[in-house]
Amino acid sequence: MKFAQYYSNDGSAKVALVKEGRLFPLFFEGDMIDLIRRGFGFEHGSQGFLPSEIPFAPAVSRPSKIIALGLNYRDHADESKGDVPDSPLIFAKFPNSLLGHMGTITWSPRITKKVDYEAELAVVMENETRNCSPMQALGNVFGYTCANDVSARDLQFGDGQWVRGKSLDTFCPLGPWIVTADELPDPNNLKIACRLNGNTMQESNTSNMILPVAEIISFLSRHFTLYPGDVILTGTPSGVGAFRDPSVYLKDGDEVSIEIEGIGILTNNCNEI
Repeated sequence: MKFAQYYSNDGSAKVALVKEGRLFPLFFEGDMIDLIRRGFGFEHGSQGFLPSEIPFAPAVSRPSKIIALGLNYRDHADESKGDVPDSPLIFAKFPNSLLGHMGTITWSPRITKKVDYEAELAVVMENETRNCSPMQALGNVFGYTCANDVSARDLQFGDGQWVRGKSLDTFCPLGPWIVTADELPDPNNLKIACRLNGNTMQESNTSNMILPVAEIISFLSRHFTLYPGDVILTGTPSGVGAFRDPSVYLKDGDEVSIEIEGIGILTNNCNEI
């Protein structure tokens, strides 16, 4: 199944079932995390909406945390002239950075002049998870979605740590919807791509991750509890703008899309404010 979040008339996030190219609002009060906690047993209306007729919210809008991995594709580590880390390189993105499908990525040139894209597979947790083995890990996943780990490279590299440069408002587009884990039994065999104004900038497969999804979840769960709705970004392949020659950064009016096989396409416009 596919579930999307959208904004209702009062501005709250609601959940819709996605099927046959339409979104069917569910008959229950709550958002995506409420659905994850309660299960799927809710009916939906017969009147569906086209994706163009409904304002998308982030696939998850209030996770307790967004955890991301750096340098989890060898080719990206190579292009950045960095060594593959001996243990997973973990950082956080704050929930204020979340943005929905077709939302606008914004930034001020007074803050950053080097805004970059990163196509990533995002994992959304279903169960409270602590100290799980890799064999148990995927059984705790609710589903998967597309993410863009937007990065202010001048802040990221200038600070010497990554949180500020990764956590500006709108810097974590997530969507367009979540595909439940039963429909993607092998998250490490999916084509992944990023397109900027229609030009392919990144193109790879999640099979090229250094640490696969099950091992990522197991590693994280040994250090802190994962809660329903927590989001894990699993790293990006090569082709990011910062390490191109010459560098390519997002600019006002750009359109950036993340496509992952079996999930869909997450598209956002860019606005320098």
